[in-house]
Amino acid sequence: MRRRYLTSILLVFFLGGLQLVAQETILSKQEAVAQALENNFGIQVARNQIAIADNNQSILNSGFLPSLTANAGATYNRDDAVIEFPGQLLENGDPRPDFEIDQAEAQRYNTGLTLDYTLFDGMGRLYNYKSLKEQYQLTELQARETIENTMLQLLSVYFEVARLTENVNVFRQALDISKDRITRTEYAFEYGQNTKLDILNAEVDVTNDSINLLNAIQQLANTKRDLNAVLNQNLNEVFEVDTVVTFIPGLQLDEYIAQAKENNVAILQIEKNLVINDYDIKISRSGYLPNVGLTGSYGWNLNQSAASAFFPGTNNTTYNLNLGARLTWNLFDGGGTAVRVKNAKIAFKNQELLKNQVELEVNRDILNALEFYKNRLDIYGILEKNVITNENNFDRSREQFQLGRITSIEFRQAQINLLNALTNKNLAKYDAKLAELQLLQLTGQLLNVEL
Repeated sequence: MRRRYLTSILLVFFLGGLQLVAQETILSKQEAVAQALENNFGIQVARNQIAIADNNQSILNSGFLPSLTANAGATYNRDDAVIEFPGQLLENGDPRPDFEIDQAEAQRYNTGLTLDYTLFDGMGRLYNYKSLKEQYQLTELQARETIENTMLQLLSVYFEVARLTENVNVFRQALDISKDRITRTEYAFEYGQNTKLDILNAEVDVTNDSINLLNAIQQLANTKRDLNAVLNQNLNEVFEVDTVVTFIPGLQLDEYIAQAKENNVAILQIEKNLVINDYDIKISRSGYLPNVGLTGSYGWNLNQSAASAFFPGTNNTTYNLNLGARLTWNLFDGGGTAVRVKNAKIAFKNQELLKNQVELEVNRDILNALEFYKNRLDIYGILEKNVITNENNFDRSREQFQLGRITSIEFRQAQINLLNALTNKNLAKYDAKLAELQLLQLTGQLLNVEL
């Protein structure tokens, strides 16, 4: 009794440990999304693009800050010379001797600072600064689009893993039923209630169910590797997925659709491009206005020279400070500014046309996606009822088969019908969920709802 009690305790701990391990290997939808946001290559590139746009929109890239330039220089000369005085005599009548300069050195040093600041440039840099702010927000929207597409890809693969997981369970149950049928058929043959042909038919069905199970397991393993690739993790990572699927209530979905114009990422991007094009027009017009700026410089110079035949050595130091203002006005640049303004206006009109086209296409896609989603939900509801019908038919057929009232072929047909009903229901369930996700992406709510 004591040994049986200890065995029971160890069995409880062992099963509890297995259950804990199984729980730890389940990859939930939320965990998969979190890993993709952190590790996916495309999302990392999108984040780097946001960082670049953030650098571009800073005050350091605006042109509002002055420029300060430092310069310095140094020169060194060494001269050797002989100066002759032909025909010149000293007071005593002797010829004047030659004057030799040996290793006469001269150095010059200079350094200075130059400050330049633009006070007014026709408002060009102001509009350019505002345009960079809008481009940063546009880059954020582009990154959001990348994240949405990645999430849709991720969830498509995730739900495919879930569907195949359920299919594997269905095929495994079908195989267990076929194996049990062989056992019953063999017993019935021993008691003379059927023929050898019934055993052979049962063995053929077991073979077919085994092949179906192996193919489903292989397909599941391949799809799990696809999911690992999207998550940027070890391709042979072992995990299970959550097969529970919930759908968003219809009223909430209608609210999302009504707000699609304010949230759809494609429409938001085209609106940002419109604002940027408007700033481009203003930037081009700044070429008609003058440019006013201030300049200033401060310098230091040192000149050192050796003595010569006629001058003594020098050591001069000078300081200079210069302040100035400039006005530049390009009164006529050959028509370049006028052409740029005209082209910017045309680009703005094209952007307006593109906005109208995008809005029309988004509305069309939302209506199509909504109809497709409703269709998939209806099919899923029908197939759920079909599963119940086939389960009842299979249970009744199994009872009749065990009583010998129907043939093995009729029983097998009921089993196949149930198998097809279950797999079709699984397919319809995840098709409906993916249709819902596509609709959420079009309404701009894919990243805002619980999965």
